[in-house]
Amino acid sequence: MSETNGMAMIEARGLSKLYGEFAAIRDVSFSVPRGQVAAFLGPNGAGKSTTLKVLTGYLSPSAGSAHIGGLDVASNRIEAVARIGYLPENGPLYPEMTPLELLEFFGNARGLPPDRMKRRIDEVVQQCHLEAVLEKSVFKLSKGYRQRVGMAQALLHEPDILIMDEPTSGLDPNQIRDVRQLIRALGETKTILISTHILQEVKAIADHVILLNEGRVVFDGTVNEMAAGETLEDAFHRLTAKSAATTPVEPEPATQEVPEEPLQQAASTEPPSDGAGPAEPSEETTTTPSQGGTA
Repeated sequence: MSETNGMAMIEARGLSKLYGEFAAIRDVSFSVPRGQVAAFLGPNGAGKSTTLKVLTGYLSPSAGSAHIGGLDVASNRIEAVARIGYLPENGPLYPEMTPLELLEFFGNARGLPPDRMKRRIDEVVQQCHLEAVLEKSVFKLSKGYRQRVGMAQALLHEPDILIMDEPTSGLDPNQIRDVRQLIRALGETKTILISTHILQEVKAIADHVILLNEGRVVFDGTVNEMAAGETLEDAFHRLTAKSAATTPVEPEPATQEVPEEPLQQAASTEPPSDGAGPAEPSEETTTTPSQGGTA
């Protein structure tokens, strides 16, 4: 992974998103410098997806501001999102299109010249291993292949900032390994923020951890600082316990004594994600068409 130069490429400043009296996120602040791969960690229902939607301009904050490459997303949305490759948890795919048609559609929507678009489609198809399904309708693809198509559209315009929500959701172990290798390679030249609740993902790809619980940041530091004196699993449990959700904490010192409490899973406030999709294309059709997304 590349060295950072200190310039914040992704920044949240006091972000809150309220729905009536319910706060999906409250006073969320953090920054990701250029060249860093940061894991946005938290249990289900912590507010990770809401924060990413605010950062990418899909939602307006109730308070605070989001900044991409130094640009305020609220006042410079078009310029800011042009710098982002965004992979939402359920990607913006039209089920009746083929992956090739989708990539051409997104390339045209982003204004890529024909020569560059053809070159980039060839590159992302190879990066995401889509050769075998390029001419197959999206609704015939497995969840794993649909996730790869979403990754390809996020990379198509060569953004210098990638924001990904659960990028390995629905993938089998071989596909997960491929995606992690791709993310590590992209991290050499890009700034990446990845939302996940999978601790193995954090260990495998991240330089930095931002941990959200019940809509608030409860940890912001390096992977080693989070795990200092204990396992990541124990640290995650300690930081996402009810008593830890009220105030952010500083990274623990390396000499901290290992807690003796047993590992437990943090309580989940959302239904679990779907199981991993098969590695090969599925001929079964989906019952609910995917929703189209903004290019």
